[in-house]
Amino acid sequence: MRLLEKAKNYVAEKVGHVKKPEAEVTDVDFKKVSFGSVEYLAKISVTNPYGVDLPICDITYNLKSVGREIVSGTVPDPGSIEGKDITVLEVLLKVPHNILLTLAKDIGADWDIDYELDIGLTIDLPVFGNFTIPLNKKGAIKLPSLF
Repeated sequence: MRLLEKAKNYVAEKVGHVKKPEAEVTDVDFKKVSFGSVEYLAKISVTNPYGVDLPICDITYNLKSVGREIVSGTVPDPGSIEGKDITVLEVLLKVPHNILLTLAKDIGADWDIDYELDIGLTIDLPVFGNFTIPLNKKGAIKLPSLF
């Protein structure tokens, strides 16, 4: 029993020091207005410390303003992260016009909305399995001007 416990502790210690991919949300900006929605684009910079490409299982997102969910979703199978490189991923956020109208109080005179964006980037790490990097960004998004 004691040998098994020592083996578990050894593996846990070694795994804890293994480098893992790192990511950050670098930008959230207006992209375009369409008939039914306003589109925003979130950019995620991911650093891969390994010499091999890592497949991304999915990207989940949740955009909130004033504590209310504006839009959420999943980007299935968004590709992979290049080995020993920095990969920039793009997540398209389509916000229906009627949701923006419910946020009219927050918009105010400066014509922007304060937001909080939560992203879960799930990567398939060899040997370890799926690994989710939780990301969070707060800021203000400018709304498109009609003039």
